[in-house]
Amino acid sequence: MYKNYIFDLYGTLVDISTNEWKSSLWKNMSVIYSMHGAMYTPAELKKAYYAYLREQVANIPAEKYSTNPEPQIEYTFQRMFTEKGIDCPMTLAKETGLVFRALSLNYIKLYDGVHELFDAIHQNGGKAYLLSNAQRIFTEPEIRMLGIYDEFEDVIISSDVGCAKPDIKFYQHILAKHNLNPKESIMIGNDYITDIQGSFNAGIDSLYLHTNISPEIKDELLAKYKVMSGDIFEAIHILFH
Repeated sequence: MYKNYIFDLYGTLVDISTNEWKSSLWKNMSVIYSMHGAMYTPAELKKAYYAYLREQVANIPAEKYSTNPEPQIEYTFQRMFTEKGIDCPMTLAKETGLVFRALSLNYIKLYDGVHELFDAIHQNGGKAYLLSNAQRIFTEPEIRMLGIYDEFEDVIISSDVGCAKPDIKFYQHILAKHNLNPKESIMIGNDYITDIQGSFNAGIDSLYLHTNISPEIKDELLAKYKVMSGDIFEAIHILFH
């Protein structure tokens, strides 16, 4: 039995669907920016967003990552104000980003069995950690809303660290921060590259959950345990029985 359970979030614990390409999103966001004095058409705003985001990624210091740099997206939302001459405190940038996320959501919900999985971990003396490729301004409010924030010993998000799974530096970050023994730890995720190959390269066992939003497996699946049904209750049985 493991001591440390390191989780992916989206597609593993949380079922989510977003659409950042729908025209209504950019129409509504252009209204929000324009109401603050930053005048954009929907097309202009969309173009600026992706251009500034690419620039931000390109400017991440090389020492922060090995293969997968990760930006803090609130700076992109801020820049879309400042480029139009509008002063934007970080509180406004973060609030604007949260509105963007809410408008892009189709749905968000926990998978069945999530609470039972956390109960099993805690009842057996284990500790749960989150290691997510995500933006904190989106993810922290979402996991608080879903009622699972306090299940984790720590919530480690790629936007804070500057790199993302499967980058080995992201795995090394959590191991070092909490002095975790890789041999006493297991990664649980739904992506055969970011979660499973990444943890394998870091010397961590893994459990693969094949869920409705898992990418197609095109190479060897390096997980020690595999739940191809995506059933979290099956994962509980594997880990604790």
